[in-house]
Amino acid sequence: MRSSRLNIVLFEPRIPHNTGAIGRLCVSGGAALHLIHPLGFHLNAKEIRRSGLDYWEHLDLFEWACLQELWEAHPPSGKEFFITTKGSKSYYSASFQEESFIFFGREDQGFSQEIYKVYQQSCFKIPMQPQARSLNLATAVAIVLYEAIRQIGL
Repeated sequence: MRSSRLNIVLFEPRIPHNTGAIGRLCVSGGAALHLIHPLGFHLNAKEIRRSGLDYWEHLDLFEWACLQELWEAHPPSGKEFFITTKGSKSYYSASFQEESFIFFGREDQGFSQEIYKVYQQSCFKIPMQPQARSLNLATAVAIVLYEAIRQIGL
């Protein structure tokens, strides 16, 4: 696998076709994809293969048993961004850098309360109209990944 400049982290994803589509986005955008277990599906699921198409073999993919395992391999350095509907700041105000880790929570629950408490200053939201509850996870990743790419100039 090659060295990626950005890192997309999915915290316990539940929907296989979202993860497949996000894998394609990561390949297209030159980002690594990190999956925090438990997953709501098996990585060999038909939906992953269908959504990931022939991109999956080019993906810088990392799997972690839990968030702590990721932190042990990549200690927090101030380049962590948590994208959540509970963020108080727009992702427009985030200053993405090479080697940033951009976290997205579970489709059905988001992040744990501990994440919101410990990383409150690193929580960002995608602006939406009040009647909208949330965006599709793959759509949210695309929006933020390409803003990070724009900022870094990749």
